[in-house]
Amino acid sequence: MGTKIRTPKTVAGRVVLAAISTLFALLFLYPFAWLLAASFKPRGEVFDNRLIPQTFVPENYAEVWDQLPLLSWMFNSVAIALLAATAVSISSSIVAFGFAYFSFPGRKLLFGLVLATMMLPGAVTMIPVYLIWKETGLLGTWVPLWGANLFGSAFYIFLQRQFFLGLPRELFEAARIDGASYWGLFWRIAMPLSVPSFVIVFLFEFQASWNNLQAALIYLNAGTVDEFTAPLGIAYAMTKYSPTAGGQGDYQYVMVASLIVTLPMLILFAFGQRYFIEGVATQGRKG
Repeated sequence: MGTKIRTPKTVAGRVVLAAISTLFALLFLYPFAWLLAASFKPRGEVFDNRLIPQTFVPENYAEVWDQLPLLSWMFNSVAIALLAATAVSISSSIVAFGFAYFSFPGRKLLFGLVLATMMLPGAVTMIPVYLIWKETGLLGTWVPLWGANLFGSAFYIFLQRQFFLGLPRELFEAARIDGASYWGLFWRIAMPLSVPSFVIVFLFEFQASWNNLQAALIYLNAGTVDEFTAPLGIAYAMTKYSPTAGGQGDYQYVMVASLIVTLPMLILFAFGQRYFIEGVATQGRKG
């Protein structure tokens, strides 16, 4: 059974718990508050560490669209993240259902090999994967940023398998007696009952793809600026405005752009948090 977290019964204990929770919340919110304040500052005050700007410059939010192709970067990132999250969520769920439902010789060994792939550092496979995409002629396109997700992810397969194992076996046996196919078992029974876990996988991968600077740097850096993703675009803007690269130090536009590109993730988590909490609670009840 899962461990039950008990709240303090005394007033002093509750006050201490509230104080600690508030302190950690402020620590996590401080970088966002700093970024918000810096986005309203003029060029010379961006790094003065004031949480309340001495000089408010709301014009930064209007000028940034002329300074940087922000809409193109956000569109590219959203499209790639949706493709990556959808592909890995569906493919991982299919593989996970196979491991959870079917019994076949070598299943445990094969599942162990799948999990063992998580032990490989990304640096080990970076060059071989690059050479594979080079041979396909797809360098400079979006495909390398999401195409590998069509084959699933070991972590997501493990996560989805745990949810599928918690489903009553009798549901699938009854459906088989009624003539349901194996695909029907997955699509009509397993998937509707595992929506929380599916949403969790989707959110995790969307965030991972949205923040993936390394892959964009490798596969898109040779293209035009308009083809960049949001993380690569922000890195480009930092270099563009750097005085060492001939810029004028207009980092206020970088702060505005950084704040704007966080909005899709905030919106996504706002809509998906119910499923996230439900999924965690379900796993806790299984424990």
